[in-house]
Amino acid sequence: MGKNFLIAVVVVVGLTQLWMRQPGAVAVVAPPPEVRIAAPTERELPVQRDIASRAAFDVNGLAVRPLAEYAVTARVLSIERYHIGRESSLSPVDFALGWGRMSDPAVVSRLSISQSGRWYHWRYSGEPPIPHREIEVSSANVHLVPASKEVARELARAQTGSIVSLRGYLIEAQGSDGWSWRSSLSREDTGNGACEILFVQAVQISR
Repeated sequence: MGKNFLIAVVVVVGLTQLWMRQPGAVAVVAPPPEVRIAAPTERELPVQRDIASRAAFDVNGLAVRPLAEYAVTARVLSIERYHIGRESSLSPVDFALGWGRMSDPAVVSRLSISQSGRWYHWRYSGEPPIPHREIEVSSANVHLVPASKEVARELARAQTGSIVSLRGYLIEAQGSDGWSWRSSLSREDTGNGACEILFVQAVQISR
């Protein structure tokens, strides 16, 4: 009995971990055209461009409006997956991303990085590896909305430490009951509302 129970526990834990790593369900209706911005390098700033049309489309039953075209290449500092809460039906995973000197392993190794509650946290001991403000403007917690199951599968391949290139739209989502969730459009802000919400149309994991 004890052995059978242990085996059952191991199987349940394994299946749960596998389920939690699976990409979220994606149902996109009438999406905008694919963004064609050339990806910057991880040492460069993300690229953001204004758009002429902000016509809404549907993602998993939510009205989604594109706000700007966006492309970023960055080091994945941390990954957090979500399965509970309204936001998870839109964005099943957050990447904490670092570019510029925040993509440098020598800098990142000096920081303790974590995610929780759709936030990204960092701390250090002793002197900071680079100035506080540079850490703030060279990293971000990004809520990722896969544009397709193929994109979701690619996002699921990324690991902490990977260099990823992402391209798509910064978005605002609205529910029929008045609920809304809007992306930041600045790399300079911090605190509540400073995270990007990215409708990801293309993913490349370079290493």
